[in-house]
Amino acid sequence: MAIGNVKEFAHLTDEQVEDLGRRFDAIRSSIEADLGSRDARYIRNLIRVQRRLVVAARVTLFASAFPPAWVAGTGLLAVAKILENMEIGHNVMHGQWDWMNDPEIHSGTWEWDTTCPAEGWKHSHNYVHHTFTNVLGKDNDVGYGILRVRPEQPWHPFNLGQPVYNALLALLFEWGVALHDLDIEAIRKRRKDPAETRRQLKVIWRKVRRQVGKDYLVFPLLSGPAFASTVTANATANLIRNLWSYMIIFCGHFPDGAEVFLEEELEGEQRPQWYLRQLLGAANFEGGRLLHVMSGSLGYQIEHHLFPDLPSNRYPEIAAQVRELCRTYRLPYTIGPLHRQYGQTLRTLLKLSLPGSSSQRRRRGEGRRAPRATIEELRRYDGPMAPQAAVS
Repeated sequence: MAIGNVKEFAHLTDEQVEDLGRRFDAIRSSIEADLGSRDARYIRNLIRVQRRLVVAARVTLFASAFPPAWVAGTGLLAVAKILENMEIGHNVMHGQWDWMNDPEIHSGTWEWDTTCPAEGWKHSHNYVHHTFTNVLGKDNDVGYGILRVRPEQPWHPFNLGQPVYNALLALLFEWGVALHDLDIEAIRKRRKDPAETRRQLKVIWRKVRRQVGKDYLVFPLLSGPAFASTVTANATANLIRNLWSYMIIFCGHFPDGAEVFLEEELEGEQRPQWYLRQLLGAANFEGGRLLHVMSGSLGYQIEHHLFPDLPSNRYPEIAAQVRELCRTYRLPYTIGPLHRQYGQTLRTLLKLSLPGSSSQRRRRGEGRRAPRATIEELRRYDGPMAPQAAVS
């Protein structure tokens, strides 16, 4: 078991690892057997509330020339966009509600309210990220191709601008996500088929054209004399959604305790070892139910990585079982307040923008950045895959 070289797992025997895998499988089976009307009611009610918020926001913004209406409409629209992207769109496209067999709430048909096409996101996120979570050279979510977020990544003078790149990524997060599956590095190094790149760009352009037209032309025109103020309201709501999504996602992947892995640690990996990697590669944050709903239940990032296709409303009960397993097997369970998780993430980003921070775990590929795996290489991967993973 190559992942047994990781110090947090070194005390486990092969038998314990296998038993732990069976226990995680049992959690999945028990939740799947219990899914029913209350779960379907949860997602349908949430979608209903979100759509009513959108209507209330759009009606209010007809009077957006008046400051109180602008503030109220912008706030309602920002909340609606956050709910749709985080707790609804993200989780529906993970297949969490496919068991309902509702064609309207299904991973194969849902298209979310953002510039990123569902097709590209499901490949880069559902398949690549959730299968190869935090594996350097496989998972391009480790720094999103522009940030050095772990000392295992070699330093380059380009990293000096990291505070600026990070701020821009936060402000323009939906645009970064939209371009993410293009794999700019592979294009630059001519490792990607130009025909596939052109196809993806056409899909992205269609989605961008639709989103920009909706937010910055159609609805502002419907506002009549309030055209300009509605444009600024929509832009502000998108900005708020971008900043919130960025913070939540970074808090689940880059605070202290969320580790990265080397490619050799995938060797011989089976489902129990995959579970262990998910457990150590993510971090949770604490908060009330409203905070978790607004964050897409990604305050339970550990549980989400262990069971990405189980309904998000079940994560609180799953978390109690996962924490108990961690206590039993003496495994880390990284959790803390939201402000502390982001504070640690920001500190790491600033620190690693400078030379001199390195890790003893960096063994292979010393001094160079590992290229992201091509689609062909990913197709040849014969280890355990994340549920709902698919290569287009």
